[in-house]
Amino acid sequence: MDLRAELLKSIWYAFTALDVEKSGKVSKSQLKVLSHNLYTVLCIPHDPVALEEHFRDDDDGPVSSQGYMPYLNKYILDKVEEGAFVKENFDELCWTLTAKKNYKPDRNGNSVISHQDAFKLWCLFNFLSEDKYPLVMVPDEVEYLLKKICTAMNVELNSCELDDYLSQEPQGQGGLTVWQFLDMVNSGRFLRGIEQEAVSMAVEEVYQEVIEDPGFDLRVSRAQGYLWKKGQLRRNWSERWFMLKPSVLSYYMSEERKEKKGSITLDKHCCVEMLPDKDGKRCMFCVKTSSRTYEMSASDTRQRQEWTLAIQTAIRLQAEGKKSLHKDLKQKRREQREQREQRKAAKEEETQRLKQLQEEKERKLQELELLKEAQRQAEILLQEEEQRRRQQHEEMQRTLEIQLREAEQARASMQAEMVLKEAEAERQRKRIVELEAMQERLQEALQQEVKARQDEEAVRYAQARLLAEEEEKLKQLMKLKEEQEEYIIKTQLEKQVLKQEMENKNKCLEEAQKQLEEVRVNRQRVDQDVMAAQRKLRQASTNVKHWNVQMNRLMHPIGPGDKRTNVSGGVFAGYQPLLSRRDSSLK
Repeated sequence: MDLRAELLKSIWYAFTALDVEKSGKVSKSQLKVLSHNLYTVLCIPHDPVALEEHFRDDDDGPVSSQGYMPYLNKYILDKVEEGAFVKENFDELCWTLTAKKNYKPDRNGNSVISHQDAFKLWCLFNFLSEDKYPLVMVPDEVEYLLKKICTAMNVELNSCELDDYLSQEPQGQGGLTVWQFLDMVNSGRFLRGIEQEAVSMAVEEVYQEVIEDPGFDLRVSRAQGYLWKKGQLRRNWSERWFMLKPSVLSYYMSEERKEKKGSITLDKHCCVEMLPDKDGKRCMFCVKTSSRTYEMSASDTRQRQEWTLAIQTAIRLQAEGKKSLHKDLKQKRREQREQREQRKAAKEEETQRLKQLQEEKERKLQELELLKEAQRQAEILLQEEEQRRRQQHEEMQRTLEIQLREAEQARASMQAEMVLKEAEAERQRKRIVELEAMQERLQEALQQEVKARQDEEAVRYAQARLLAEEEEKLKQLMKLKEEQEEYIIKTQLEKQVLKQEMENKNKCLEEAQKQLEEVRVNRQRVDQDVMAAQRKLRQASTNVKHWNVQMNRLMHPIGPGDKRTNVSGGVFAGYQPLLSRRDSSLK
């Protein structure tokens, strides 16, 4: 903590004491008086021009702390020189202003501490308070200060009772204000049965240690007492009263300190060493400086340990260049608190994170349970679906087996039918061959008929000569001729029908051949086609029989008159006269 920060803490109390309405602002006249007093106690030359310029009357309204800070920094704090003023006078000025308004001791005179002790505690509070406004002292520092006071009185502080009190007392900004602290001390709760004088002495000791001589540590301030010292010239041992300060170890003839025998200046080049017992002295140690070694002997091991530790502490302070050990300790305690707070925050953050992780884990476990339940449901549905599918598969397999057996049976029956159809087709092919042979025979017969007609024509021309002879019989034969002509016309018509039937037979033969090719493609139509072919064959056979009958009739006609035998022996010899007469008549 530098000098400016220390001064600002006390000035802050003076400024807030002048803020009667607690509005954060102070009238200019009061600030003028405060500034003038600060000039005086800080031993700064007065600058009335700057004072009047900054607080001239034409400004409206009071001034806030932010408005007063530029003047305070520029014209007062920037001009302060350490050691040029008495810090206690400055603190008394600020304490007088703030105590008049805020400090309320017991009116019955039952206060544990006096007004002067309250001032010293106020100074200690300012030294140990946090560097932020409003000024408060954290519970750790409260406990530290009370422990020092109790230690000075050889009394042990009841930490549990202090913790109970701090937990019940409302704390703003994370700590106690100075007025709460003074009320706590005045309540006597932690100093029961202790006289006011003892409390004053303890407060004075702590004040002197921390404020007046900030280089003192409690170990150093208590490092005083009798030690045996070995002389430099005579080398004899003399008992001396030693008193340790941060930079020097002085020794006197007695504890009254009237006759100073010498001093040992402590710096970074000094050191302390333990020595073995010799010359009838025990618990020996020495302090080595750059110019001399001082040998000393304590009464017991504990006293030697305390002295060596205190001297080493003083040497360490000098080596580190620290003016106040308490400031260093305060900074370390603050760093430790910050580290604890950080660890606590980190722990809370870790706890929160673990809690979140736990919640996330529980949520995931719930989701996992839901997923497991869904999986179980899905497995059940899958098993049901698998069972249903297996049943469908079995039913389908049975159906397919039945269909396969039916197909095998149908195939077998179809093969049997195909064998029958093939046998029938073979019979049809044989029948077709027979029909083809018959057709050939019929064609031969037709050719013979054509040849016979040609012969008939020849005969007719031959018989033309006989027409004259047959004219007498013409009239008789006219009727027969007409009948014969009708019969011939009818025969021609029958021949045309027979020819048409033959063409139909040829077509039927082609259709039978096509049906034979389609037998293997469409077996169901084979039977119908075969039956149709059979019907057509039967009809063709009937027609052939009928045609044969007609041909036989034509080949053996019944003519009127006597029968004549032709020398040629033709089947149409009997018709020659008739045909000759017909041809002549046609001509």
